[in-house]
Amino acid sequence: MSTSTPVEPIDVELTRAAAIFAALAEPVRLEILAVLAGGGRCVCDIQAAVPIAANLLSYHLRVLREAELIEGARRGRWIDYRVAATAEPVVAGALALAGRRGGPHESALPTADRGVPSS
Repeated sequence: MSTSTPVEPIDVELTRAAAIFAALAEPVRLEILAVLAGGGRCVCDIQAAVPIAANLLSYHLRVLREAELIEGARRGRWIDYRVAATAEPVVAGALALAGRRGGPHESALPTADRGVPSS
């Protein structure tokens, strides 16, 4: 039985939530996050674990950085990456935003037109 502590979501804006979901929607990026979940890694170690072309790896790392899901620190010619400390609460906040009802992002369509049964 898991005894992990619950994550307190961070409030995120709709556009930021969309960027987070877009970053997580690519299987290669999820694979990169899985590699980094074991701890910080040099880009060369990520390349070995996720065998894609260097330019594609660079692109996917940039998308994850821009979504603030990972952080990088330069070490000479190499960059060490790690999962950002705020990644888990930010993702939780994006999920909370996606699950909210009645907020400013709510569809203007009546409930029946959105396929939701009326009471």
